[in-house]
Amino acid sequence: MAAETVAVDTINTMFGEREVAEEASRSWWIFLLTGIAWLVFALLVFQWDYTTVYAISYLFGVVALLAGVDEFLAIAVSTSGWKIAHALLGILFCIGGIWALVHPHTAFETLAALIGFFYLFKGIFDVTVAALTKGHFDLWWLQLTAGIVELAIAFWVAGSFNQKTILLVVSVGVIALIRGITELFLAFKLKGGPPGRLAVA
Repeated sequence: MAAETVAVDTINTMFGEREVAEEASRSWWIFLLTGIAWLVFALLVFQWDYTTVYAISYLFGVVALLAGVDEFLAIAVSTSGWKIAHALLGILFCIGGIWALVHPHTAFETLAALIGFFYLFKGIFDVTVAALTKGHFDLWWLQLTAGIVELAIAFWVAGSFNQKTILLVVSVGVIALIRGITELFLAFKLKGGPPGRLAVA
């Protein structure tokens, strides 16, 4: 009886994840559009002139909030434990974004630390996703590369460069750039992933 119950639960779980995967594969175009939007936003960030910590703090706040919303959108097309991972990441990004908007007068050191933690969490997440989806996605190494770059930037931003206004602006622009690239990865992963085998991350 116990074996039958386990078998039924396993089948239900697999069926539920298959439905989620099929639904996710139909929504790939949403992430294609958001990826393109992030890339356009990154281009605009690099073109604007920011000279005060207030402007950079507002900029980072908006970027972090948008990244948080992106994570919440990804919950709807995620399978199994990825829902929890996206929810936690979304909450962290939104908290960081709100903090930056509420306290724009923060010192360069504090803002650099906040941006550094953003890169740290995102880098860890991307490296983990790349490792876990290696067998399901041919371009997994691109997300792994993005994650490694994010981890490197996390320590770079938090280091001795936190007094340089232009470097903080560049780091925020790179957040948007990498976000756009990973959104495009997700779109193509959803489009090409076979139903039932897709782990949406």
